[in-house]
Amino acid sequence: MSITRFLQDWSFTQIGGGEGTKDGEWLQTSEFPTSVHVELLKLRRIPDPFVGLHEWDVQWIGESEWAFRSSFAVTDEELNSSNVDLVFDGLDTFAKVDLNGRRILEASNQFVSHRVAVKGNLKAGTNELILTFESAFLKGRDIERQHEKLALWNGDSSRLHVRKAQYNYGWDWGPVMMTVGPWKPISLQSYENRIADLDVRNQVSEALDVKLIVEFTFSEKAPGLASLVLKAPDGSIEASATKISTDTGHAKVAFDFEAGKLDLWFPVGYGKQPLYTVEAELASENGEVLDTKSLRIAFRRARVVQDKLVDQEGLTFLFELNNVRIFCGGSNWIPADSFLTTVTPERYRAWLQLMVDGNQNMVRVWGGGIYEHDAFYDICDELGLLVWQDFMFGCGQYPAYDSFLESVQVEAEQNVKRLRHHPSIVIFAGNNEDYQVAESLKLDLNYDDETSDFRETNFPARYIYERTLPEIVNKYCDIYYHRASPYSGQGKPTTDKTLGDLHQWNVWHGSQEPWHNWDILAGRFVSEFGMEGFPNIRTVDHWLGGNKSERFPQSRINNNHNKADGFERRLELYLVENFKHSFEMESYVYYTQVMQAETLASAYRLWRRNWRGRGREYTAGALVWQINDCWPVTSWAIVDYFLRPKPAFFTVARELRPFTVGMTRKEHKTFVDDRSADDFTIETRLEIWGTNSTLADKKVTLEVTSFDLDSEWRDKWSKEVVLAQNSSTELHKGELPGQPIRTKQSEVPRVIIVSARLIDENGDVLGRYSNWPEPFKYIRFPAVEDLGLKATVGADGESVTLSTNKPIKGIVLDAEGDDLKWSDQAIDLVPDDRQTVKAVGLKGREVKLRYLGDGTA
Repeated sequence: MSITRFLQDWSFTQIGGGEGTKDGEWLQTSEFPTSVHVELLKLRRIPDPFVGLHEWDVQWIGESEWAFRSSFAVTDEELNSSNVDLVFDGLDTFAKVDLNGRRILEASNQFVSHRVAVKGNLKAGTNELILTFESAFLKGRDIERQHEKLALWNGDSSRLHVRKAQYNYGWDWGPVMMTVGPWKPISLQSYENRIADLDVRNQVSEALDVKLIVEFTFSEKAPGLASLVLKAPDGSIEASATKISTDTGHAKVAFDFEAGKLDLWFPVGYGKQPLYTVEAELASENGEVLDTKSLRIAFRRARVVQDKLVDQEGLTFLFELNNVRIFCGGSNWIPADSFLTTVTPERYRAWLQLMVDGNQNMVRVWGGGIYEHDAFYDICDELGLLVWQDFMFGCGQYPAYDSFLESVQVEAEQNVKRLRHHPSIVIFAGNNEDYQVAESLKLDLNYDDETSDFRETNFPARYIYERTLPEIVNKYCDIYYHRASPYSGQGKPTTDKTLGDLHQWNVWHGSQEPWHNWDILAGRFVSEFGMEGFPNIRTVDHWLGGNKSERFPQSRINNNHNKADGFERRLELYLVENFKHSFEMESYVYYTQVMQAETLASAYRLWRRNWRGRGREYTAGALVWQINDCWPVTSWAIVDYFLRPKPAFFTVARELRPFTVGMTRKEHKTFVDDRSADDFTIETRLEIWGTNSTLADKKVTLEVTSFDLDSEWRDKWSKEVVLAQNSSTELHKGELPGQPIRTKQSEVPRVIIVSARLIDENGDVLGRYSNWPEPFKYIRFPAVEDLGLKATVGADGESVTLSTNKPIKGIVLDAEGDDLKWSDQAIDLVPDDRQTVKAVGLKGREVKLRYLGDGTA
């Protein structure tokens, strides 16, 4: 039987001594795998780089050389095995490995694992393993000088030559943290023969019958027998094969299942996530078990559909699972920490469960981080989260010289093989925004050219994205390959809104459009868009480290904890256009959060309207940039580093509920004739629609109530409507109630708030939305004492019921002291529509309420 032992006893040193260790001083690691920053921080040899300006006090770590050392015993039994290997799952990044004084490996790619046969270098008793890490930053600069300096967005240009997590070099939301060390396990494996690869594929036809194909690759061409068992989620055996010959080093078995025999895997919200297990066993001729391997799999038919549309140009870009077309509402994912070894399976689960709790069904693993740990994808499989997986190229003009290509080839093969069995992964994308960089630089970019080699052009990486990666993906898996994100295809640039996927950054970046224009900024699949907002005030106070003199929005420390170019101008642009606001710290946090919440909710609301049924899937997905942070920072994240959801998380969750209602109001100016500029009318029109992501039509009552903020006037009407399955449905078009037609620009419109609710046959509210006149800065809000706002805590001590006599916009709840877990935030409240919010951990504390017009601005 093969034996695997993980090497756990390690120490480390700074080569030649320095700020980390004295010359010759070896420090015991607290854990393994690990990295230098993590260990020095635990030993209190460096300040916390996430606090204050200390990020800049630890930059020497990334420009130093480090060594890790382990002594481990080897038994005679292990040495008697035919094979003994050292397996390095991940080394960050340029590492030389010496075993008992002999060089056995030189590594140069963080994303690659290495298996080294070491039987001849081992001895019975104590053996010594030393890993020596060069500075990836300095080494990258040297490689860049040997080749060429290339263009990029974010970070140092040398990163383009280094196969390391690109965000380590700094990004517009992350610090410069050049990590170094053995970031994945290292093990000693002894064996006679082993299952070197287990390729498990399943093909689900349109009729939903299933073919399961399993291919074995063995490390040795040796006599023996293999067996395979497919187990159902309850552990019962669905199929098995025995006495599979291993003589050639390869074997293949296949099974066929009629439709309905196996349970299919669906995305969350569309069905269950049954997970099956494939168990493989390798035995010698005499029946001795030599190796086992198991994979958890599922069965689903996953397609990317690009069909012609009714009424609009271009093609769809949508995901279809088991013949069901899915509107993908979700988020982009960056690495969950600057220090990857600190991200435990429990932290992964907390993040991913939060996405499901927020009604999201897709996560995009962005191309500037890492191919995530197995635990990440295992949890996505369990929860039903679809995964859009980028290859690790981001925002740059990457090279394609031979040694770089060879490294990329190994990286891609290994990671495709590792990830391919996960039912959650439905697309591989070649890179993040590299074609956009090429477009901005006006590089050689004839999108109609499907035959060139590209390596001799000024955009050599096209060879990687259009030759290397698709060839590997097509050879080693059945997952759909997309050349980039964004990528249009059909010979069109990445900004085309009628094809492929789109990164819509003309809100915040680009032309800095008002967020109200999301409807005209739509694409077939919007895989990035966003708006910044400050995190929870507790997170701000964490990075301030108790420095009260810096507790104002424009302070040096606060600015260091926002890495986006021009962020002050851009934040203030959107704030000043829409809000009357304060610069007091807690108020500023509140207003940026409400702005972010309004911006993102508007996008999801308007783009879900574009999911109009078969042939009219004009927008098939929206993935916000981003769900998470890698350190405490002000960014586009909707949940901060400490897993504290911002108000935007909740407004997005409301827009991704199974049933939603949306509204727009637009002013229409009509001139009496084409000569006069003074003789006109202005009328305000209201449009209302509903969405239904379930697979059955839903009969509901649409209830619409309009309020005048400055008087007691009200208007109310309702009607029975049917929300068509898996689409949006237009429900009403007409004049805005209570708003007179205006004939002069000086006539100030009345402040009319329209509240719409979808109510089912039991009287339950399935969806609600209040539409307010914008910009909010023009509204003269009622005096606080006239609102009649109440927050009543229920008998359970955790239920907070909100009620009011006047409409209120953007209620954010909090309490002094420890953080709470809220069920909702950024609430719009109207009379006679009480809303109850759970506040886990309230424990008798007084509830504080912030809202527009609360007197603090």
